[in-house]
Amino acid sequence: MLAVFNKSVAKCPEALQSPEPGSVSALKDGLLAEHFGSLHPSSVTVNLGSSGLFAYSNEKQNPLLPRLFAVVDDIFCLFQGHIENVALLKQQYGLNKTANEVIIVIEAYRTLRDRGPYPADQVVRDIQGKFAFILYDTTSKVSFVAADVDGNVPFFWGTDSEGHLVIADDEEVVKKGCGKSFAPFPKGCFFTSSGGLRSFEHPHNELKAVPRVDSSGEVYGATFKVDAEVKKESSGMPRVGSAANWSSDY
Repeated sequence: MLAVFNKSVAKCPEALQSPEPGSVSALKDGLLAEHFGSLHPSSVTVNLGSSGLFAYSNEKQNPLLPRLFAVVDDIFCLFQGHIENVALLKQQYGLNKTANEVIIVIEAYRTLRDRGPYPADQVVRDIQGKFAFILYDTTSKVSFVAADVDGNVPFFWGTDSEGHLVIADDEEVVKKGCGKSFAPFPKGCFFTSSGGLRSFEHPHNELKAVPRVDSSGEVYGATFKVDAEVKKESSGMPRVGSAANWSSDY
């Protein structure tokens, strides 16, 4: 699975950008989507207009960590993995028996968006299992990305030559778009358009960037670690329609 977000809707952490990135423009002329399509001939590309794109394929799947895609009320979501507490989450979000993991994630996001104040870290922490997901709300222009605490699903992110955010489960695809400005997506973390990167496992702590250096001393983006010494200020999440929508405040 692949997502490329314009920097206007998902600003990439500066620490991911390497001094000599060697990256390309992932959005220009559909370059990265074409590369993804050449690797996966039966793939589907979803154009999000000026905001970016999604692409996915059902080829070469791990049967234990399947990929799913869904669109509900202009909310697009790519999900890979398996949720263990599906029955509990269906009950929590009032979903019917046919709802699968990707529908659960979309409904969890909608609940977070529409019925706050509600802590985003709690929403993701409630999802038990092996997973990674990429969600984009075209109405609010909000991206929401997360990976489980153990990093069970291969998941990488980076920035292209124009500062656009690239996320994929294929390391080579991210390298193609981002050159040296990429890294594995941090375990137990989530990313939102306005709130940036946060840990849902340790929501009260800041994250610190640690440069990734290869054997020859070259810098390849950065990994992000929980800073046990620095606490975050707590913040609520106002409901949609209030003076401060959570999507522009969190």
